[in-house]
Amino acid sequence: MLNSGESLREQAKAAQERYDSQIVAAEVNHTIHDLQDPVPSGKHLEFVTLDSKYGWEIYRRSVIFLLINAVHDLDPEAEVISQFTANKGLFCTVEKPGLKLDALMTERIAARMREIVQENRPIEKIRMTREEAVQLFKRTQQIEKANLIAGLRRPMVSVYRCGSYYDYLYGAMLGSTGSLGRFALDFFEPGILLRTPDVTTNGNVRELLPQPKFSRILALSEEWAKILDCSYIPDLNRASRDGRIDDIIRVSEALQEKLIARIADHIFRNRRKLRLILIAGPSSSGKTSFAQRLRVQMMVMGLRPVSISLDNYFKNRKDTPHNEKGEYDYENLGALDTDLFNEDMQALLSGREAQMPVYNFLTGEREWSGEKLMITEDQPIIVEGIHGLNEALTSKIPRENKYKIYVSALTPLNIDAHNRIPTTDARLLRRLVRDFQFRGSRALKTLRQWPDVRAGEEKNIFPFQEEADYMFNSSMIYEIGVLRKYAVPLLEQISPDVPEHVEAQRLLQLCEYVDPITVEDEIPNNSLLREFIGKSVFFK
Repeated sequence: MLNSGESLREQAKAAQERYDSQIVAAEVNHTIHDLQDPVPSGKHLEFVTLDSKYGWEIYRRSVIFLLINAVHDLDPEAEVISQFTANKGLFCTVEKPGLKLDALMTERIAARMREIVQENRPIEKIRMTREEAVQLFKRTQQIEKANLIAGLRRPMVSVYRCGSYYDYLYGAMLGSTGSLGRFALDFFEPGILLRTPDVTTNGNVRELLPQPKFSRILALSEEWAKILDCSYIPDLNRASRDGRIDDIIRVSEALQEKLIARIADHIFRNRRKLRLILIAGPSSSGKTSFAQRLRVQMMVMGLRPVSISLDNYFKNRKDTPHNEKGEYDYENLGALDTDLFNEDMQALLSGREAQMPVYNFLTGEREWSGEKLMITEDQPIIVEGIHGLNEALTSKIPRENKYKIYVSALTPLNIDAHNRIPTTDARLLRRLVRDFQFRGSRALKTLRQWPDVRAGEEKNIFPFQEEADYMFNSSMIYEIGVLRKYAVPLLEQISPDVPEHVEAQRLLQLCEYVDPITVEDEIPNNSLLREFIGKSVFFK
C-alpha cells in the first residue's frame, strides 16, 4: 500500500529487508517510478528489484551513465555515442576530432568507472522546466538533446546529474554509483563494448559472444542513417518539419530495393548451386514481404522461383511437443516433420516429383490433396520459417545448395547519442499495429503474448543468426513516425489496472519524441512497412 506521507526512497528503504534483491524502482499503478520521484497518486505499489527484467534494464541504463561520466572525467570534450547492441553488449564509440580509441584508453576508461563506483557518487534526479533543460543542454553543447527536449509537449522534464555532468535519460536510474560494479568494458575496434548482467544471467556479466555478421549489418545500418542525415529522432523530426520526409522515404525504400536486387543477382550467378533459399527472422521483421520482393527480383533475373510453406509440414497435433506451460509448442523444431520435409526437398532438387502436404489448422492434421510438384533447374525453392537458419531443419540437403537469409528490423535511429531505440521496440510497434489491423487483436493481447514470442526467438532464432549467408535489415528509418499514428491510440487504451500498462507507457513515451509522419501515400505499395499498416500489393 502506498504511504503518501513518505518518499518512495524512504518506503523502499523500510521495505528492503523483506526482499532478497536490491530495490531499484517503484511500480505504482503499473507505472515505473524512479525512487527519487515525488510520491505519485495511486493505491497499488510494488517495488522493482534488481533481479527482474525492469531491474536489470535500470541497472544497465545507470552503468551507461557511469561510462559517460568516466569519459567526461578523462576528457570533457570527448562524447560517448551509444550505437547498437551486439556481441552480448552495447557497442559505443568515443568521438572527438583527432581521437583514436585503443585498448589502453579503454582500460583507462574502465579504471575510471571503477573509481567512480568506489566514490559512490550520488545520481541526482532534477526536475526543471522544458525551457530550462533546453538551455542547460545548449550550454553543455549537447545540441541534439536540447532539440529533443524542445520538441516535447510536456512543460516539465527530469534530468540526471552525477558529479558535474548532466544528462537526459530514457527511464529510471539507480540513486548512486556504489552498486554499479558489475560490468565489463572491452576494446572492440573502432569502439568499446559494454557488457552488464541481465535477467537471464543470475546477476553475472553477460559473456562476450562474437557476432561478426550481425555487427556488420548493424554498422551498415548506421551508415544508412548517415546517408539520410537521420541518426537521431530530432533529425527525423527536422526532416518532417522541413518538408524533406518524402525524400527520406524514397531513399530508404531505394536502399532496400538495391540490396534485395543484389541478393537476387548473387543467387542468379550461383543458380546451379544455390537451389534452396531459406528465409528466417524474428517476429514482425517483414519476412513475408521480403520473400515476395526477392521472388520478384529473381524473376527479373530470369528465374522462376517456387515458394513452399513450412506450415504444411507440421506434425499432427497429437504428435506436437508441449512447452513448459503444457501448451502445444508450434515454435519447437520438433513440431515439424523434418524427415518428410528433407525427403521432399531432396526429391525436388534432384528433379523428381514430390507430393505436397497441406496442414489443416482446424483439425490439426496433415492432409493430402493430391497436388504434386516438380521443378526445373531455373526454379529455386524459397522457404520462409523461423527455423530456416537451423541446420537441423535441412540436415539432408548439402550446405552448398542452401542460401540462408536472416531478416530483422534493426532500427538505426536512436533517440539521441545516449539513448537507443531497442530493435525489439521497433518490432513490437509493428506487431501491435498489424495484430489490430489484420488479426483483430487488441494491444493488451499483443503485449501479453510478447514475452512468450521473445522467449521463442531467443531459443529458436537468435542462436542461429550467425549461420546466415546474408543478413537483411528490414527497418526503415522513418517508420516510427508512421507507426505512431496507429500505435498511440491502441496503447492509450491499456488500463493502469493491468501489468502491461508498464510497457504501454514506455512505448507511449518513445512515440512522444517522434513527430507523426502523415504522407503515407509516398510509401510504395510493395514496401515492407505496408505489411503492417496496410495497402500492400502482396496481401489481398
